[in-house]
Parts: sequence; structure tokens; C-alpha cells
Amino acid sequence: MKQYTVQPGDSLYGIAKQLGTTVDEIKQLNNLSNNIISPGQIIVIQEDTNIPTTYVVKKGDNLYDIAKRFGLDVNQIKEINNLTSNALQIGQILNLELNSIEGNSPITMPIYENYVVKKGDSIYSIAKDFNTSVEQIKKDNNLTSNLLSLGQILKIRVKENMMGIEECYGEGYDEFENNYITYTVKKNDNLYNIARRYNTTVDAIMKLNNLSSMDLDIGQVLKIKEES
Repeated sequence: MKQYTVQPGDSLYGIAKQLGTTVDEIKQLNNLSNNIISPGQIIVIQEDTNIPTTYVVKKGDNLYDIAKRFGLDVNQIKEINNLTSNALQIGQILNLELNSIEGNSPITMPIYENYVVKKGDSIYSIAKDFNTSVEQIKKDNNLTSNLLSLGQILKIRVKENMMGIEECYGEGYDEFENNYITYTVKKNDNLYNIARRYNTTVDAIMKLNNLSSMDLDIGQVLKIKEES
């Protein structure tokens, strides 16, 4: 089973078609008595074990949604397809086969340090302090401008480590990438929006914080492990 968060404009029919299931199956799994759903609502979907080997990017697609749909993560898709950013083009063909990467080939995995922006900081001074570049910081944090905010948390690439693919995507990866940031829940926050903001998944946040439900409290502090 996997969870899907209803987005604005979604319908049970559209979700069923997108995820290769039926409206009746969704209603049965979620004890729904009608077809009414609301944005932010979490529904359970029967996972399709037949993952295609390739996927053609369609209008409105993004790496996060594609990864979630096929039970992968953004890092895996980027590594398989040699992507250097999260940008996609309509009609682009993505390879979804993990075994397309030779198991013994070393992969460069970055190690990050979290930095909280302080008064007087600029992206130039931070890059200089960490011996990196402005462009690298912007790329790692999905920044479209050089503007920073007080208290903003940046992940800074401090070094890289050569690892095998099994380490990157197996248990070794979890042990290696054990750094996380903290996030304080604000009014109108929900797990889906927080996950999208930090390029991770709802399941990852729930697991890292030992959450048994999707409910959040204002002021609650969450640990977030970001995906690069």
C-alpha cells in the first residue's frame, strides 16, 4: 500500500487513471461512501508492482510526483538518467530501471552541512566561508535568486564521498546520509506541503519523526532529511 495526497483539481477518476487502479478499489480501501475528496486528504492506494522501465514526461509532471508514483525517489531517477537538476521537458524519456546503473560503479555522493542564515549574511559570503560557489549553493537549494532570509536553512556541500550503488540506495545510504534539518510547523502547514518544500516524501518525514498519523500541531518541531 502507498499513500497519495489529494491535490487541487483531483478527482477519484483522475487519481485512479493516473495510478493504474479503479475508483471502486480506492473507495473500498479508504471506506469512502461517495466520490467526494478534498485537497490535502490522504488516501491509500494499492501499489502496482509492475513498474515500467521508461516514462515519458507529460505536461505538469515533476520529478517528485514521478518518483512517488513509481515507488522511487528523486535521487534515484536523477542518478539513473544523469540529471544535474530537477528540470524536465515534455516528451523527455526517463529510465526507471535501477539495474541500468552498474552495481559496482562508484558514484559521487555529496555530504551536506546545514547552515542557518544570520544577519549580515549574503550568498556570496556564505559561499566564500565554505569554499564553494554561489551557483552550487543555489543548485543544491533550488534557489532562483540570490536573496536570502534570516533564519533560512541552507544545505551546503562540504565534501563528496565515492560510494557503490548498493550503498547509495540501500541501507548503507540511510546510514551515510544521516544529517537532517529541523522545521517548526506553522499555521496551515501539512505534511504534503512540507515534503514538497524540502523535496522529500510524506513517508520519509513520518518515519524519521515516528509519526503515527498525519496530524500536526502548530509549533511542533519536525526533523527533515532533504533529498538533493
